[in-house]
Amino acid sequence: MVAGVVAVVVSYAGPFALVVEAAQRAGLDAAHTASWVWALALGSGVSGVLLSLFTRTPVVVAFSTPGAALLLGVLGGYRFSDAVGAFLLASLLAAVLGFTGWFGRVLAALPQPLLTALLAGALLPFVIRAAGAVATAPLIAGSTVGAFLLGRRLAERYAVPLALLAGASAAALTGGFAGLSLDLSPTRPVWTTPTLDPSALLAIGLPLLLVTMASQNAPGLAVLRSSGYAPDDRLLVGSVSAVSAVLTPFGGHATNLAALSAAICTGPDAHPDPGRRYVAGLVCGVGNLLVALFSTGLVSVFAALPAELVAALAGTALLAPLLAALRSSMEADGPTGTAALVTLVVTASGLTAAGVGSAFWGLLTGTCVWLVLTAGRGASGARVSGSRRRRRAGPAAPAPRDPSGAPVAG
Repeated sequence: MVAGVVAVVVSYAGPFALVVEAAQRAGLDAAHTASWVWALALGSGVSGVLLSLFTRTPVVVAFSTPGAALLLGVLGGYRFSDAVGAFLLASLLAAVLGFTGWFGRVLAALPQPLLTALLAGALLPFVIRAAGAVATAPLIAGSTVGAFLLGRRLAERYAVPLALLAGASAAALTGGFAGLSLDLSPTRPVWTTPTLDPSALLAIGLPLLLVTMASQNAPGLAVLRSSGYAPDDRLLVGSVSAVSAVLTPFGGHATNLAALSAAICTGPDAHPDPGRRYVAGLVCGVGNLLVALFSTGLVSVFAALPAELVAALAGTALLAPLLAALRSSMEADGPTGTAALVTLVVTASGLTAAGVGSAFWGLLTGTCVWLVLTAGRGASGARVSGSRRRRRAGPAAPAPRDPSGAPVAG
């Protein structure tokens, strides 16, 4: 349950600022901004609760963070109704790619170490950021990290709850919540009729589809697989994208499988028994529903959380999944190991090009390296000539022997 709560806090406390800034750049008023948040939170909550219950796995759904970052640079140049039409197209295409299994087949064709390296590269910057938070806010972040380490020593299962309690207490004592104001009036969603503008579809819809599938859904599936689950990519990606499409007229740009917050809910720190961890997905989904109901007021709550507390809490909660992803991705050697390392480095670099985040470029670069290094080679990575391939079908040549009949060495 605590893992689910932490996942909600991490989902909204940091990346949520991107949505607010994108709404401001689009010139939206407070009602439309709250409706946008309502659509994202409702879609995440409904999908997370139903899929976690149905599959008995911790399915965590969140809004597309790289999608929100993409919108910062393009949203202001179009009418909001045109942007909503682009949101709708992106979600519908994502649902088609999910339900048909095309997306899953593409991922299945890639070596597993590349996908776990993608996950490790996505998690590593958040763990590194925790170290910087301790330096800038030693009391708040230091208390969070210290309580986590003490919990790992004395009560491993409760290390993250202890870190959350210690960090929140330190923030309260130092006046970290001084600017907090709470408005619990229910949110009233605002309908925006989608319009189709070809320029907006190309500038917003297709890039949004690309970054959501490659930077969110692919790592989200990798998180579940790295924790020992066998996710049904058709059901998960298709269902989440279909719910997202239904809610786009209320402003939501895209919901998808979570990676960062899901990693908090899928590992042994959430519960030693993998069959019980779906409770974390349920709690996270319920938390999203509460955000939807009171999005106007909860926006201010998440905005008031000290950045150092969020960074330290995310970093400590992600240590275990990061370690598991590193182990899995670095087990491979030869061409696959090299490609996995390239995937990890590019993803962790934070590279953004053409409005697309580092997760996409990491996976693309790693895949290209793997294809180049393995083209024309066998499973072992050794080059196989045409004559050698033809000889494989025939009988093996006899080994040379000396006059006594013993094999000749070398």
